[in-house]
Amino acid sequence: MDDPVPAAFPDRSDGGAHDTGVMVAPVTRMDEDDLVAANIASRDFHAPWVAPFTDHDGFAKWFHQVVTGANVALVARRDDMAGADGVIGVLTLSQIVHGTFCSAYLGYYAMKAQARRGLMTQALRMTVRHAFDAMGLHRLEANIQPANLPSRALVRRVGFRCEGFSPRYLFIDGAWRDHERWAILSDDPAGRAA
Repeated sequence: MDDPVPAAFPDRSDGGAHDTGVMVAPVTRMDEDDLVAANIASRDFHAPWVAPFTDHDGFAKWFHQVVTGANVALVARRDDMAGADGVIGVLTLSQIVHGTFCSAYLGYYAMKAQARRGLMTQALRMTVRHAFDAMGLHRLEANIQPANLPSRALVRRVGFRCEGFSPRYLFIDGAWRDHERWAILSDDPAGRAA
């Protein structure tokens, strides 16, 4: 697909409890200052699960990786709040494959300033809907360390199911870490409802 993600896609929910004015859009260079500041402010919140960039060189390297090839990086923001404090989180769809596979890996992390308000759940639902409806994907897979209870709860709320366990799956914080494989399919009831 030439343009897998529109400039921004607003919440299309039916006015439920988490209809909060969340906006999800592709990451651009204009997001750099806000993302660096939000990542710095969230360092203790992210540890030990993820260690995103906290400087401009790190952003440049990350940005190059996530906007080339079969990858899409998204930033979720409150539409009523500007700057770093309005950043809800970052979501990535990587290793996107179409054809007979129609699948991608999902990665994400939330920011401390907007945590525990249901905003990241809404952003993840919007990302799943977009991956299935606009990008034509059939499957999304998220790999989560078993002890990361908030992340496991997040994907469970959106309708992902645990499919298995992968020992020493990803190299994080100096060691190979075990992960659980969580997935959602476009034709599952949870995938249609996301």
